[in-house]
Amino acid sequence: MGEGLQGKSSKTKNQMTTTERKAVFSLASIYALRMMGLFMILPVFSLYAEDLEGVTPTLIGLAIGIYGLTQALFQIPYGMLSDRYGRKPVITVGLIIFALGSVVAAMSDSITGVILGRALQGAGAIAATVMALTADLTREERRLTAMAIIGMSIGLAFSVSLVMGPVLNSWIGVDGIFWLTAVMALAAIGVLYLVVPTPVRSTFHRDAMTAPEQLSVVIKDPQLIRLDVGIFLLHLILTATFVVLPLALRDQAGLAVESHWAIYLPVMLIAIAIMIPFVIIAESKKRIKEVFGSAILTIAIAEVVFLVLHQSVPAIVFALLLFFVAFNVLEATLPSLVAKISPPDRKGTAMGVYSSSQFLGAFFGGTLGGWMYGQFGLGAVFGMCAFFAVVWFILSMTMQSPRYLSTHMIYVGEVDDKQARHLVNKLTQVTGVAEAIVICEDKIAYLKVDLHALDRDALSQYAVNPA
Repeated sequence: MGEGLQGKSSKTKNQMTTTERKAVFSLASIYALRMMGLFMILPVFSLYAEDLEGVTPTLIGLAIGIYGLTQALFQIPYGMLSDRYGRKPVITVGLIIFALGSVVAAMSDSITGVILGRALQGAGAIAATVMALTADLTREERRLTAMAIIGMSIGLAFSVSLVMGPVLNSWIGVDGIFWLTAVMALAAIGVLYLVVPTPVRSTFHRDAMTAPEQLSVVIKDPQLIRLDVGIFLLHLILTATFVVLPLALRDQAGLAVESHWAIYLPVMLIAIAIMIPFVIIAESKKRIKEVFGSAILTIAIAEVVFLVLHQSVPAIVFALLLFFVAFNVLEATLPSLVAKISPPDRKGTAMGVYSSSQFLGAFFGGTLGGWMYGQFGLGAVFGMCAFFAVVWFILSMTMQSPRYLSTHMIYVGEVDDKQARHLVNKLTQVTGVAEAIVICEDKIAYLKVDLHALDRDALSQYAVNPA
């Protein structure tokens, strides 16, 4: 439904409906439950895996990161299957596969079995389908808010996972965490059918889904490639770091395993508090490139501190704080940059490639981290991560400063090619609209707008109410 329809107050227009809020928060909980299941073992698995049959450092890293490979391979096909067979059935199948993988990992006494279980966890790749269902259940003009809420739930799930992983490990062990993860996946199915509304109809959404015909164009865009490489390296560094960091805390710094949570909890809380002003400055002061580059450099510094001083608990705490302040800033600014840089009708495809790059980074980070640790020791892993961060920093300096524009959509109804061209001319004359593309088959105008300057009343004249 377009913004600014007659008879609606400005406040009402800018709010989600009750149904939209119910849909968004319940889907965010499903996404968060799954991500917690993937991440809770991150700070403890290297310690647990030492007692598994057939274990080697490389296989430990592979077990940690293998979910990223299967996630990257399956998430876009799942989204396409959901167009044909429905969102909820595909999400259900994905959650069942994820739960099965958790059970396989929980029951395995060998590293090979855990690797298989983690691969199955990743194969339950529901991310794209959850985003598609979110798009089905929200109006075009509320889509950005809905996706932001889901994004924040993912960040919260990651932070909670780092703290809860060591706590749960001390209570139920890593195999218990895998069993809990299976239960959480089944609980998510319950939320899907008992809480999440069922859409009247499911359609393709260019702002939230990957269009296969756009892939070749998106992956050739040099500015988007820089961001895809960036998220790849960020999650490579994160995963490789956590292959060896728990070992450094226990073996080098002498910190008991059951006390690791006491390191992660304050670090994560303080890091989140510190990162918020930087994100605000990046957006409101239009300094996103400077904040972005500084955060990458901070990651490199943190890895150097890990490399040189991983025998000291205070040094590890300091480096972790630097790392997670920068990591949280980058996790917030990278999707924002993708949205700013991508053409308005290709945002969904750009985000799909970006998401796949993130998961591939986790796979290569775990595998490389494990191999480096086995060949050269844990210090070499920190050194490798510092090197990749420096390479990324150099690459980021060649990035163009983005236009501070947001993707916006309005439903325009049935139009032919001639009417669409005329409508584009009219829309680009509206104050605050920098770019407009009308896709006739979608019945939607995709816009790049300056939200601070946008004349919403003028724009609303071109929106129609879907039948």
